[in-house]
Amino acid sequence: MNRLTKKIFAAVLAVVSLGALAGCGSSTVETSGPKITIGIKFDQPGVGYKEGDSYSGFDVDVARYVAKQLGYSEKQIVWKEAPSAQREALLQNGDVDFIIASYSITADRKKVVDFAGPYFVAGQDLLVRSDDKSITSAKDLNGKNLCTVSGSTSAQVIKDNFAKSVQIMELSGYAECVTALISGTVDAVTTDDIILAGLAHAKGNGLLKVLGKPFTKETYGIGVKKGDSQLVTTINAALKKMVSDGTWQKDLTKETGGTGYTPNKEWNPPTKFNAENSDETVRQ
Repeated sequence: MNRLTKKIFAAVLAVVSLGALAGCGSSTVETSGPKITIGIKFDQPGVGYKEGDSYSGFDVDVARYVAKQLGYSEKQIVWKEAPSAQREALLQNGDVDFIIASYSITADRKKVVDFAGPYFVAGQDLLVRSDDKSITSAKDLNGKNLCTVSGSTSAQVIKDNFAKSVQIMELSGYAECVTALISGTVDAVTTDDIILAGLAHAKGNGLLKVLGKPFTKETYGIGVKKGDSQLVTTINAALKKMVSDGTWQKDLTKETGGTGYTPNKEWNPPTKFNAENSDETVRQ
């Protein structure tokens, strides 16, 4: 019995015990129960974002849904920051039960961790000002100023393939890029489309739009410790239910509403949950 399976079993026993106590008329019952630790991003509005003691974003919505299907209430979730460079180590060391953090499924990553999903398929795109008619594709960025975060290769993808004379500005976070875009310091921001839509929804105040012409394919999965096939199967069943009962679409709309963003309908919502797809463009 693996670590999380034991925790799920303990959670079920707790629920049964609570029911028995309630039947005996007890009015002071501990309802917190066992905990589940989930790795997310803390700095991506609309995807995975921490503000004070609150957590929001589509990844967080998916994580809550999956946890509920595993038998955990929201109060039993322990959120742990999962920066891109630390995700594999967090899983291998058992610091988290699973990770859902704009985590692209790749062949190299599948050598060291297992994936459930995908739960979303994104694509690199551009965020521009709503009234800017001069940028209709990545090729229009020649001579323009493009913002991305330090350490990301998203802008370099554009420079190498679409606009060799684009001027790249690197800032510490995407929220800072959005501020620069609204002020006119830069002409566009680039990363995965769902992240851009989340930024526009949370920070754009109606002034920004996602271009809607993705030029890469990023398959997001839920990372679990290598060899935990039982957990992968259980999470996949939860994802399938989330899509079929309409929660997937409802949560996505909640996190990206008012931005004009529509995910690629050929790819979304995913219908195959076996992490068979991979993408070699690793940026997040």
